[in-house]
Amino acid sequence: MEFFRLERTIPFMRHAVVLNVISFSLFIAAIAAIALRGLAFSIEFTGGTVLEVSYSQTAPLEEVRSTVQGLGYADAQVQNFGSSRDLLIRLPLRGENSNDQAQEVFKVIAAQAQPSNVPELRRVEFVGPQVGAELATDGLIALLFVIVGIMVYLAIRFEWKFAVAAIVANLHDVVIILGFFAVFQWEFSLSVLAAVLAVLGYSVNESVVVADRIRENFKRMRKASVQETIDNAITRTMSRTIITHGTTEAMVITMLIFGGPALFYFAVALTIGIVFGIYSSIFVMSPITLWLGIKREDLVKPVKTKEDEVLSP
Repeated sequence: MEFFRLERTIPFMRHAVVLNVISFSLFIAAIAAIALRGLAFSIEFTGGTVLEVSYSQTAPLEEVRSTVQGLGYADAQVQNFGSSRDLLIRLPLRGENSNDQAQEVFKVIAAQAQPSNVPELRRVEFVGPQVGAELATDGLIALLFVIVGIMVYLAIRFEWKFAVAAIVANLHDVVIILGFFAVFQWEFSLSVLAAVLAVLGYSVNESVVVADRIRENFKRMRKASVQETIDNAITRTMSRTIITHGTTEAMVITMLIFGGPALFYFAVALTIGIVFGIYSSIFVMSPITLWLGIKREDLVKPVKTKEDEVLSP
């Protein structure tokens, strides 16, 4: 399906050097921000207390959020849980007695509640720092497995040069996302980690589409140079890219606007990842593949003629 067809091939690779210098600068800046400022980890990673509070009527979400922040828990998370009457409150670690911490917060919330809408404390759970450290380790292992799996898949389906280029492009996207979260000190939670892993899969899908079209062009554009072949492949995927990424981004922006605090940073990470995923597939993966020396013989096996068969020993 195509909304439009570009008749003229756009010379993307002509600007590859300049755009890769910009990409490299952003990459280094993101690494510096992560190293110097670090990530603002949520209580899933740092440890904390979780309260489940149920109201007899619709829970006053914003009022409870203001109350909890007024108690000094600036990094606390308050969100609906299951229904509009239930709230899930996550408090960062403070002191050793998590039960006293939970009871103190609930007492203030109950005192400010309306008589017709009485809250009930359903459960209290404590997430220790060791559990948080284990989650962080498991997340890094999951990220490593995804990267290795992508490299193996691309090396088998296409060629090792595509595998290397795609991983560099995907890591570029991941580091840029983490750089944004480090610079603005946005909360990095398990949902954001899930978004980062989703961006890896999403970005590699775009890389596979471009790589597949490059291989197809090598078969049909016998007299074209490698650079012209890559430019034409990217141009031919433009309509598909606009349709796919446009509809996906529309859904993510909907989550960003209407999803509330629970989905906000998840949607932010996806938005950054989708935008840079398109950019990296065109201006990071493709130029690196070109610079690694990809050629027609790497992807298209030469057809033997009868004369070659006679001459071969």
